[in-house]
Amino acid sequence: MKKFVLFMFTLCVLSLSASAQRYALIDMEYILQNVPAYESANSEIEQLSKQWQAEVEKVSKEAKSLYESYQSAKNLTEAQRTARENEIVEKEKSAAELRRKYFGQEGELAKKQQELMQPIMDDIYEVVKAIAQDKGYSMVIDRASASSIIFASPNIDISDEVLTQLGE
Repeated sequence: MKKFVLFMFTLCVLSLSASAQRYALIDMEYILQNVPAYESANSEIEQLSKQWQAEVEKVSKEAKSLYESYQSAKNLTEAQRTARENEIVEKEKSAAELRRKYFGQEGELAKKQQELMQPIMDDIYEVVKAIAQDKGYSMVIDRASASSIIFASPNIDISDEVLTQLGE
């Protein structure tokens, strides 16, 4: 009997502590859309991306032009053919290297995104953390990235509060 009472007491304590946990939601997409620094960073990244893409396309077109010229040339010696083939291969390698340099996993675009976006994300994180600590939330979930959330009460969404504290 004592074990049963102890078991029931433990069960009650656990259920009370589980129900005492508080949760909140944020919508990171909504927050970022309303942060001017994010928009300007995105604009700068897009502009750089277009500039670098144009540079890569220019080198690729040069390689294509060399190839077309090679295809139309009829009276080339074996040495001339080899030299032109090598020139085409080098130009294609150059285009691929530029593409990797600018758009690769550790390329210039990724570095620039990290440089511009990380401070914004850090600020948002610090505000969310402060709100969670002040209001006693056990967990704050990003609605934008949590695809398994089907419905959540708007009462637990703190996105506007985050924006207010960010000064936006």
